[in-house]
Amino acid sequence: MNSTQSQASTNPKPVLHGVRIKQRKGVQKANAKHEPEIFRENILGQLNTIKKGDFEAISSKLDSLGNTLDYRKYGDSLFEILITGGIIEAGGIINDDSERSSFCIFAAEDDAAVIKKYVEVFSKLIRRYKYLQRILGETLHNLLQYINKWKPEENSKLAKSTSLFICNQLVPTSVLKVLFKDYLVKEGHSLDFTTTVFRTIMEEQSVEQLGRYLSSEDLDAHVIEFFPPNKRDEDCLVRHYEAEEMKGFVDYYLKNKKNSKKGSLLNELHEQLMNDATETAVINFIKSSMKEAGLNEAEVVPIIWQSIISTLDTMNARPDQLESQVLRAINRWSKVLEAFSTSPKTEIVLLQKAQLSCYEDVKLNKYFRKIVQTLYKNDVLSDNAILYWNDKAHLVQGKTLFLKQMEPFVTWLKENDEDSSDEE
Repeated sequence: MNSTQSQASTNPKPVLHGVRIKQRKGVQKANAKHEPEIFRENILGQLNTIKKGDFEAISSKLDSLGNTLDYRKYGDSLFEILITGGIIEAGGIINDDSERSSFCIFAAEDDAAVIKKYVEVFSKLIRRYKYLQRILGETLHNLLQYINKWKPEENSKLAKSTSLFICNQLVPTSVLKVLFKDYLVKEGHSLDFTTTVFRTIMEEQSVEQLGRYLSSEDLDAHVIEFFPPNKRDEDCLVRHYEAEEMKGFVDYYLKNKKNSKKGSLLNELHEQLMNDATETAVINFIKSSMKEAGLNEAEVVPIIWQSIISTLDTMNARPDQLESQVLRAINRWSKVLEAFSTSPKTEIVLLQKAQLSCYEDVKLNKYFRKIVQTLYKNDVLSDNAILYWNDKAHLVQGKTLFLKQMEPFVTWLKENDEDSSDEE
């Protein structure tokens, strides 16, 4: 043996410490396939030893298991087990290779008070392991697409727990968007599920809070899309929720829809005024919109006023220019205001809206009296409406300032009214 061979035999080959030997792809795939099942067996082996209904023991066990089981990696499997009792396979099938968990929402009694106790276990778990909150939302979003696969009583419990997850801010209302899938909507699954969700939230909190949850995810304008296509009209919606004894939700929906149409009218009217449309065209457009949205004059007049004010450049106009700009706009569109201020009630509404605008924009403060005088001169406001506003109908916002401003004009109106009476 030469010296080179001798040296090679005595010096071991270098070893890369801390580097994992890469597994063959086939072995990796086989292990990955069975890992969720191993996690499930570990969870079930612990949970199924606890007496049913002992929620404190369940919470304690889940808390401690987080120290030994990889919740971060298998969080979706964890929540699938806690909700359905097993692991979900492709197509929404619950893996039945082994027994299901005795602690799961699907196995719970279909009663809101009982389901609350289950949801409290989720809350405690997420308070302990905050990163699980995102995983719960993702898992629930995935589960909801399979409500057509499960029993009605299971969906009822899932809907109630979803409501409570939302009320406890464990998941966002956006999880409901998966229910817009055509195959869920067509057969009525989405409508049944969301009806239970909405009712439960209203019972737990209020219809106003439900509205806030829906609007936060832009769902309030799309509620009717949970209805099958052949029932997607307002009459069907009203009949459905009234039959479910959810009149409060019907009132909320109709009010919200009207407010949405008001917003659209405001935007479209602003565009017409900015493009200097004819008075006749604007009046006809407003009348058409009123009929379509079911609006009355008292609802439309503030929108017209706001549209007129929105055409002003109060931010950049110099003080000596602003007055002429304001009065020019009012003169330009007085015929439109007059067309929809045909009763004392709408005249008062207009006065109150003008008062509020001048209060909210400090640059308009000192022009309130001139605005009112211009509206009076152009036959939009009557002296009776102005005097009634002065005595009884003014708002508290800027009350002292505006009543003081109006004193000379109010005095003149009263004297003019007395002169008219004397002549008679």
